[in-house]
Amino acid sequence: MAKDSSFDVVSQVDMQEMDNAVNQVKKEISQRYDFRGSNATVELSDDCIKLTAEDDYKAGAILDMLRQKMAKRGIPLRAIVPGKIEPAAKNTVRQELKIQQGISKEAGKKIVAAIKASKLKVNAQIQDNQVRVSGAKKDDLQAVIQLLKADDFGVDLQFINMR
Repeated sequence: MAKDSSFDVVSQVDMQEMDNAVNQVKKEISQRYDFRGSNATVELSDDCIKLTAEDDYKAGAILDMLRQKMAKRGIPLRAIVPGKIEPAAKNTVRQELKIQQGISKEAGKKIVAAIKASKLKVNAQIQDNQVRVSGAKKDDLQAVIQLLKADDFGVDLQFINMR
């Protein structure tokens, strides 16, 4: 009997590339004329990016710069979820951008439901923050990949570990 083939559906962000994008934004802030003398900052932590600026306009400009740098580096724009702009100390505003890592349970359920609704002869199961799809035929697995690429589940999907 033939062995089942499988692959994993994940949503990952290359944190090294994200760090590079944030560093490029920091450099651009220090060089741009409209940010001269302002105390605008961008900081990257494990799962979020913190923006600080003098007003909403400059916070929006920093976010736009970050999105441009992310796009140039191949980081999906859906990887960050902007929070609300809040007032901070010394007449500044701050905004926290959450970095999405992994597939949430709700998105995983939607993915599994879409795969089952396709009536392909594959099995899909949720494992922590990824979905494992296995089946006897590699053609069915390729069809699942095309199906998932065509649909929108609210997260950026990558397909890894094809065996």
